[in-house]
Amino acid sequence: MLKTIYPFTKNILSYGQSLSLLLARLAVAYGFYEPAMQKWSDIGAIATWFGTMGIPFPTLNAYMAATTELLGVILLTLGLFTRLISIPLIIVMIVAITTVHLAHGFSAGDNGFEIPLYYMLFLSIFASFGAGKFSLDHLLFGDEQ
Repeated sequence: MLKTIYPFTKNILSYGQSLSLLLARLAVAYGFYEPAMQKWSDIGAIATWFGTMGIPFPTLNAYMAATTELLGVILLTLGLFTRLISIPLIIVMIVAITTVHLAHGFSAGDNGFEIPLYYMLFLSIFASFGAGKFSLDHLLFGDEQ
């Protein structure tokens, strides 16, 4: 019985793939928006903070992180170059986890690495599956998933 139910269910649920990818992209883009805006509102303070954490070339890295996050917001929202932007955003999350969140444990309530980890997981899905049909990637490049 399960052998007949599973394929039927899979076919029905697969219609939601592109909508799910769209909603996930928008949620992740929204999650990067405020941190990007905070960085750009006082990039000098961010560079100083990066320096106190031992991040090399803190000013350059502050600009790179802020630019990557803002570009990520735009490209994920549009579904444009989704696979490509996911890679540097994953790197930003790795740096955030190792420099800020890891010492606080897992829980998001304690400023732990839970949320950046979830972002990394979603970004790895985008890197692997693409933006879905509701995207400029699909319109311009025919990228199906």
